[in-house]
Amino acid sequence: MHIHLVDLAIVVAYLLGVTALGVHFRGKQHDARDYFLGGKTTPWWALALSIVATETSTLTMIGTPALAYAGNMTFLQLVFGYLLGRVLICLVFLPGYFRGDFLTAYAVIEKRFGQRMRSVAAATFLGTRTLAEGVRVAAIALVVSVALGTSQRLAVLIVIAFTVLYTFEGGMKAVIWTDVAQFLLYLFGSILTLGMLLHRIPGGWMEAVQVSAAQGNKMQVFDFAWSLSTKYTFWSGVIGGAFLTMASHGTDQTIVQRLLAARNQKDSQKALIASGFIVLFQFALFLLVGVLLFVFAQHSSLLSPGSRADSILPIFLVREMPTGLAGILLASILAIAMSNASGSLNSLAASSVVDFARLRGQEADPAAFLRLSRRMTLVWGSVLIVFGLLPWSHLLEAGLTVASLPFGSLLGLFFLGTFDSRANAVGSLIGMFGGLAVVLFVLGYTQIAFTWYVLIGSCVTFTLGAILSRAFPQPSRSS
Repeated sequence: MHIHLVDLAIVVAYLLGVTALGVHFRGKQHDARDYFLGGKTTPWWALALSIVATETSTLTMIGTPALAYAGNMTFLQLVFGYLLGRVLICLVFLPGYFRGDFLTAYAVIEKRFGQRMRSVAAATFLGTRTLAEGVRVAAIALVVSVALGTSQRLAVLIVIAFTVLYTFEGGMKAVIWTDVAQFLLYLFGSILTLGMLLHRIPGGWMEAVQVSAAQGNKMQVFDFAWSLSTKYTFWSGVIGGAFLTMASHGTDQTIVQRLLAARNQKDSQKALIASGFIVLFQFALFLLVGVLLFVFAQHSSLLSPGSRADSILPIFLVREMPTGLAGILLASILAIAMSNASGSLNSLAASSVVDFARLRGQEADPAAFLRLSRRMTLVWGSVLIVFGLLPWSHLLEAGLTVASLPFGSLLGLFFLGTFDSRANAVGSLIGMFGGLAVVLFVLGYTQIAFTWYVLIGSCVTFTLGAILSRAFPQPSRSS
């Protein structure tokens, strides 16, 4: 199955246009601060849209409708936790980030526990982000391979090559402003897809409601059952989602880098809170698209037997959307995917060169340090290609699960540094390993859902770290 030549031309033109926009910002970088924080001149509303675009990858855009297509809309309960988590970040973490002149989140850890723990925290981020981004790259490849009829291997190479090019050239300023444009485009595309589905379904909205009810209420949002093995309940959503967001938006360099790029703490808070309400709206939109795809499929088959549910949206766009419109929608999906990958590349490069003492020692020469930062972007682009070629299934849940495994340890470390003045580096480090070990045990030997992993990991890390710090006291580095 191939897209029409007109649609292909639109997709190619958009890829070239995004790359050209990124390259346009090359001359605006004079040192690593410009390259990684965009000169701290970005308005809060642009940062809010960039945050949303960063967490809304192709993985989200094709995986979320697939969840509703195969199940219902209970995933939305997790987003309520995302909102709560953002509020807690504003209260707990942001004040500390703006007390210093930091390029990464892990400078706060060095201030509290020393350089070694900073490197440990950064290494945890690098490993987590690489694995999670590998799943996202696989999602990009799925869309490209369906649209262009290519192999997923070639699709990975095409997309990452363009992404690396404009990230390498334009830095964070290019990433943020392409995020803004691409967010508006993919949101418009999603609304257009929703409207097209309602138009193509005989009976429109009323038919969708009736079919949803007949198929076990596919529009169900709330599930108040108390079950640790059920992935999406109100309790796992609000509590687990809050902890997941505190980790992903409060300790993960990909998002924290955008918060640090704000003009001041107040703008950073406004950007983060506003992004939460935007995310709530768009997840509701994506899930509703999935329900309507299911209803549409009752009248016109989309998936062949044995096909992955993750393919449902790309197949609908290629097969059912009018010529020209399909190209615009596919381009918007690819664009936001590239934007997401470029943000990760920039943050991976930032943490690599800033959070490790041996590389950070080269800061004395700003021009040389900037060149090193750009070269590291190329290195991480190669790494993402490798991880994007690995076989992943159930893309959205795979990405969230992979990220949730070490996030608890990282969040627990930040809790220790923030709330326990007696915590030390040795106790915190052992606590991190203990938290990760417990989460891995839970993954392998229990039926507890991934939505609880960050909560479990952070609580174990904090408790174990606090106990061991008191058992083996060391001089405190807290300021």
